[in-house]
Amino acid sequence: MKRSGLQTVVFTTFVFIVTLSAAWLIEAQEAKSPYPGMAPVDQYLMDRNAEIALARSAAPESISRDAEVMVLGRKGYEIAVQGRNGFVCVVHRSWTSGINDPEFWNPRRRGPICFNAAAAKSYVPNTIMRTNLVLAGRSKDQIFAAIHAALDKNELPALEPGAMCYMMSKQGYLSDRDGRWHPHLMFFLPPGEAAAWGANLPGSPILADDDTPDRMTVFMVPVTTWSDGTSDSADGNHAAAMADDTSGRHALVLRGRRNATSRSPVAIQLASVISTNRKSASLRDE
Repeated sequence: MKRSGLQTVVFTTFVFIVTLSAAWLIEAQEAKSPYPGMAPVDQYLMDRNAEIALARSAAPESISRDAEVMVLGRKGYEIAVQGRNGFVCVVHRSWTSGINDPEFWNPRRRGPICFNAAAAKSYVPNTIMRTNLVLAGRSKDQIFAAIHAALDKNELPALEPGAMCYMMSKQGYLSDRDGRWHPHLMFFLPPGEAAAWGANLPGSPILADDDTPDRMTVFMVPVTTWSDGTSDSADGNHAAAMADDTSGRHALVLRGRRNATSRSPVAIQLASVISTNRKSASLRDE
């Protein structure tokens, strides 16, 4: 065999082995996940009236009672209640999280969320597109490739100024690890805005996380009460409740790249904020 021919065979064999190894690693990782693939569609669906109520629970009743409500059907999201105030309330499913989220296909996830008019126009189309791709049987890689292509071609709208949402539902289920987590507001801005907001700084109540796939920065501001007015903690001590649960794994909207086995930057910053606030309160009491 000629030398060039031998080199070609060796290189081809090497490429085959690398490709096979990569595929094996992906399969091994998926096998470890409790949700390696999409469950039957029925497991993601809800009773229509129950879903309307859950969606509305994302925001105080003064906001959600006049909001448009969308519910998930077999062909995608559909309008169940016409709105009058520009807000849109919906229940996010697991596939609105990041591509590396081990719970991407978790059928138990329910993320009630109410978007204001700016977010409804510029953020909700992303949710609708993701959902349609999922129900069309697309893989995770295909879903994110389509989202990236749509953003490149301006087929998805750019974020509008003032885009934000409420996530204050006591009935939500954001992940197996955190359940409903904590009530909070979220603000959507172009990438690189964290410094302008003073986010993620010691003592700042504003947390920020880069959402790489959707090309935005998501700001999260924890609040002290749920949408029904009850306290986030049994004894009314909001800071203590947050300190006891600082995982920060709110993945249904915070889609930035994360190591599934470690605490996120948001979690670390949240713990820092709580610690600083506790020290300040202690000094005032002395």
